[in-house]
Amino acid sequence: MRIVVSFLVLLFAYFPLAAQTDSQLVAPAPQPAKPAVRVAAPKVKTDSAQLLMKVADSLQVKDSLPEVHAYDTLMAALEARNLLLSKKIDPPYYDINPLREAPDEDWLVYTVAGVLLLLGIIRAAYVKYFSDLFRAFFNPTLSQRQLKDQLSQSPFPNFLLNVFFVISLGLYLYLLMKRLDYLKNENAWILIPALIVLVAVIYFVKYVVLRFCGWLFGNAELIDAYVFVLYLINKILGILLAPFLVLLAFGKPDLAMAMLYISLFCIVLLIVYRYIRSYSLVKQYLSFSRLHFFLYLCAFEVVPVLIITKALLKLIG
Repeated sequence: MRIVVSFLVLLFAYFPLAAQTDSQLVAPAPQPAKPAVRVAAPKVKTDSAQLLMKVADSLQVKDSLPEVHAYDTLMAALEARNLLLSKKIDPPYYDINPLREAPDEDWLVYTVAGVLLLLGIIRAAYVKYFSDLFRAFFNPTLSQRQLKDQLSQSPFPNFLLNVFFVISLGLYLYLLMKRLDYLKNENAWILIPALIVLVAVIYFVKYVVLRFCGWLFGNAELIDAYVFVLYLINKILGILLAPFLVLLAFGKPDLAMAMLYISLFCIVLLIVYRYIRSYSLVKQYLSFSRLHFFLYLCAFEVVPVLIITKALLKLIG
């Protein structure tokens, strides 16, 4: 009996423990608290704001950029290919040559223009005289018979062309010495008039001597014909030198030197032509040998020119 009572006590004591254990098994176990999820709302707002600002800045920069035209593209291509249009800065170039002042030669322009103007005025005022002059030059037979009297009847244009010859030859001598570097620091306003006066004195003395010889030997007609031929060639020479004056005064050094030699060749041809016509003219009035004529040329033509040339070179040097 005591055993039964003990069993029942143990059985009633076991049921509450069993029920408690079952309840503990059935009830869900408490879960650990999850960490609070932070909503990145502010971050999302910041990133979107920055994105919107970048888009706005890009649109503003795009609007501020200048529009590229086809002309600008073409000019850029030309600058890349053409050195003259290029804007690249070249390296500096240092010139160690001494600075040389350019000579002021405006006066030479007016001088040459005045000489040409004088020739144009004579040509425009005396057209018939010019035509008779060239006819007498190219037709020696006709000049001795007909044109000589016609030209002699016009003393004023004859005098003007003689003056033009003197001025033209004097200016030519100055340019000749300048191109050959004979002039250093000479004053052109003194040298050019001096050369013109020198040429005038030479031909005036020659004219006086020839007239005196014609009166002395009784051959005034011969001297008259010879003087006509002499001054006819001089007038043609003065006209011929006019274009050479322009080229010698304003041409480049190479061109000027070429024109210098051509002009000297033309002068030599005219002098030879004058001697040939003079010889044929004098032969009609006098009988003499060629040796005598050669001695005359050396004594009255060549020697004075050589003396004057030497005197000028000594004076300038």
